[in-house]
Amino acid sequence: MTLVDAEALLAFTTDVFAAHGLPAGDARASAEALCHGDLTGMASHGVANLTRIYLPLLESGRAKADAKPERLVDRGATVLVDGDRGLGLWLAGAAVELAAIRAADYGVGVVSVRNGTHFGCAGHHALRAVEQGMIGVVMANCGHQQLVPAPTGGPRLLGTNPLAVAAPAGEHPPFLLDMSTTTAPTGKVRAAARAGKPAPPGWLADADGPVTDPAALDAGTARLTWLGAPGPAEYKGFGLGLAVEVLAALLPGAGLGPPAGTGPDDDIGFLALALAPDALRTGFAADAGSVFGAVLDAGATYPGLPESAHSARARAEGVPLAEGLYAELERVAAGLGLTPPEVLG
Repeated sequence: MTLVDAEALLAFTTDVFAAHGLPAGDARASAEALCHGDLTGMASHGVANLTRIYLPLLESGRAKADAKPERLVDRGATVLVDGDRGLGLWLAGAAVELAAIRAADYGVGVVSVRNGTHFGCAGHHALRAVEQGMIGVVMANCGHQQLVPAPTGGPRLLGTNPLAVAAPAGEHPPFLLDMSTTTAPTGKVRAAARAGKPAPPGWLADADGPVTDPAALDAGTARLTWLGAPGPAEYKGFGLGLAVEVLAALLPGAGLGPPAGTGPDDDIGFLALALAPDALRTGFAADAGSVFGAVLDAGATYPGLPESAHSARARAEGVPLAEGLYAELERVAAGLGLTPPEVLG
């Protein structure tokens, strides 16, 4: 592993996005969203995707560096936005910020987005609401991309359809549930393939049962499983995936998985929801501290706590990057005339 300074990694990633035409604010917001994965220990969703997802999106024109989202409908507490193919890394965060502004006035803010692109870690965006003392809910479909069939088999219907819920936890680090509706997202499966490691049982399956070769996903010989796999509980994950499709894509009129033919993950739909507890009652913060304090007193942890600790450690001691990934960033830097992020130690 190579340790790099956290702020240097953020600054470098910002410069890469700026070199591809993003305005300064959008470039920084995109870098923060992407580096969130590395800072919190979810390397499969971090800068490893810079050259695998985001630069190809910009270089192909599937994402617009100079996107200008448009509010198509504005009802006060609810807004419909056309994302103009903006990079989802900054667009989703901007949607949460707008939702939080409306929640400050109405108690709730709902921003529905169509014509977006891949947005990285849903949890990073949901946390934007927590910064305002609010609860944040963020979800997205995968546009026309179809990756996973129903538990009964048949044609592929949906993407991994991620969702996140973030909430203040009183004096404790925020609660942050960030997950795909499949057992594992494609990024983790492909990271295992790159590392030459087997996929844990339950991530993938074929007609004969579990598959542990992660390369089988892109080879087309295995499928992702839904949350709850194996067994009847897989219907819960499938149902949750369909719910995300309804709320994030059917609602705004974004690209749908079913019934369209298999296509790329373009015209992605987002839902950004902010809830302002203080607009409804007093005492939420104290009660939240009690709830999550009780979880800790029971000897348990909760979603968001390990990630918060990992982020604090990475900012203090350095962000660990695989040596091959750092070499990849060096090549990006050389191609753009930039300095790669500083190595520590």
